[in-house]
Amino acid sequence: MVDGTFDNGNEPDPSDSLRTFGAVVQALREHAGLSREEFAALVRFSKHTVASIELGRRMPDVKFVERAEEVLGNTGALRKALRHLGRQPGLAAWFRRWAQLETTAISLCTYECRLVPGLLQTEDYARAVSLSVPPVPDEDELAERVVARLARQELLSTRRQPPCAFSFIIEQAVLERRTGGDDVTRELLAHIMDVDARLWNVEVQVMPLRKTVHAGLDGPMQLLETPNNRWFGYSEGQENGRLITDSKEISVLHQRYAKLRSQALTPEDSRGLLEQMRGAL
Repeated sequence: MVDGTFDNGNEPDPSDSLRTFGAVVQALREHAGLSREEFAALVRFSKHTVASIELGRRMPDVKFVERAEEVLGNTGALRKALRHLGRQPGLAAWFRRWAQLETTAISLCTYECRLVPGLLQTEDYARAVSLSVPPVPDEDELAERVVARLARQELLSTRRQPPCAFSFIIEQAVLERRTGGDDVTRELLAHIMDVDARLWNVEVQVMPLRKTVHAGLDGPMQLLETPNNRWFGYSEGQENGRLITDSKEISVLHQRYAKLRSQALTPEDSRGLLEQMRGAL
């Protein structure tokens, strides 16, 4: 990939969602009075790439969408349309269905014992995480992963209607690991504290290192509530992820998450610990 362009062999087969997205791009471009060549120059992608997107033959890059929004008046139409496309670059195949559910969720609960949740990561931390686990991605794949992860953070916006309430429980050991080094960790801790303090719909709790009884020993979990009050669960492991729809399994996850919330530090004590950890770096 060079500046967002891929070889033809990497283009997805045409789909209704891609064709619809492409038609919206073309309509907005023509409404702005721009030729395909003029538009391509403004968004800094090749004319061939723009043509492939408009014809529904290519999955748009997040960078393309952001640049196109700027050129075409920042209507938000392309950002919203991107969420409904069948393929999402930079996200694991097993995670994409969950990522789609996230876009309309009214509550999202996340317990993590491996790494800081993607919705709270900084760019440098996301890069360090991707470079830590073999096989190491090439520069293009790395950039795609980081962009996709940061783009998901738009979900935290309090302007969403209806807004979504977020609960995060993170193991202290994950933060003590200092993935990426001291500077990356210092920035990460500051970012988490900023998000927690600035956004009323986000609550962060830290699970302390020493805990004689721990409800999360079976691993990370996520719970999500849809606008029609249906609940889904998600669990992830090595090279796989599982969307959970069975009500009995979801009930078990609810019980475990409730217990984890009671076992973790309070939000106030968690902020105090994060401040101490950042000060120690």
